[in-house]
Amino acid sequence: MTDHQEPMIKNGTLSNQSLIGKLNRWQWWILVGLNIFFLIVGQAAAVLLGRFYYDQGGNSKWMATLVQTAAFPILLIPFFFIPSSNEPSNSSAPPSFKILASIYFSLGVLIAGDNMLYSVGLLYLSASTYSLICATQLAFNAIFSYFINSQKFTALIFNSVVILSFSAALVGINDDSDGPSRVSKWQKVIGFLCTLGASALYSLLLSLMQLSFQKVLRKETFSVVLEMQIYTALVATCVSVVGLFASGEWKTLHGEMVAFSAGRVSYVMTLVWTAVAWQVCSVGVVGLIFVVSSLFSNVISTASLAITPVASVIVFHDKMNGIKVIALLLAIWGFVSYIYQNYLDDCKARRTRNNDSESQTGPLC
Repeated sequence: MTDHQEPMIKNGTLSNQSLIGKLNRWQWWILVGLNIFFLIVGQAAAVLLGRFYYDQGGNSKWMATLVQTAAFPILLIPFFFIPSSNEPSNSSAPPSFKILASIYFSLGVLIAGDNMLYSVGLLYLSASTYSLICATQLAFNAIFSYFINSQKFTALIFNSVVILSFSAALVGINDDSDGPSRVSKWQKVIGFLCTLGASALYSLLLSLMQLSFQKVLRKETFSVVLEMQIYTALVATCVSVVGLFASGEWKTLHGEMVAFSAGRVSYVMTLVWTAVAWQVCSVGVVGLIFVVSSLFSNVISTASLAITPVASVIVFHDKMNGIKVIALLLAIWGFVSYIYQNYLDDCKARRTRNNDSESQTGPLC
């Protein structure tokens, strides 16, 4: 890496060279590390608080869905106070309001559905089992990226897909005896299928967002990425509110708060901090997209899922039996295969840019 490291440019992701290019090596790493910290801590805290909500007597799936996007106004802070580059778009004319609205609305509805599936999965599964199943999103991402974004499907990527599939299969056949009480085997199957479906839908969303950046928006600057996050979260929040009232679950919220084992104040604070934790995670996701690339952000997001099973053992005393340990090791193996392939791709891209640039005197990798 040079003293003025520029972020990776992959899969149509454009870097903000005017800001990031001014950072020296250690400043760039500090910024990357800070965003990774936000992502990992935010995601782990949100999952654990979501499990705590259910364990203490919470039962509203729509409320659990709502808090995943309700704190999106937090993203307005970096949107207004952190400048973005004025990098010109590749498109001769910006997309119309109608096209943008349809994209944000469609993605927002899919996000709301995805959050609902995650909420059902977390309701019926332990935090550790839930997180291990979520790790399959990397495998789904490879598949959708191949068909939608024309990404290469190499031997290492194929190995990652197979290994992560085996990991999910092991978790699926595990009896999950440490899971939530009063949950039947049929409900655990529903939880497994919903979490697996949510992982697939999340990966599809990432590919569709990438496609929108490449084909419609024709750029991926910091402000554009944040706009995508904010507007889709707004739509998802509205859909969740409609679902909360249409389902009638809003009528049970007062009784749920009164019966919450940890008390009324803890009930409110659990929901508030769950919402904040999800948006802290979002800040990390957007930050990594801005500083490095969208692909790197997704890889770190998946890698952070390995932290949650360990945290759930400490916080909720989940049992890590032999099957879960093997599944965790397989998930790590699959992740390493995937990220190593991306490392090789990045090295190749750097060598190509180095050969095309007369100012470079040697390879960067």
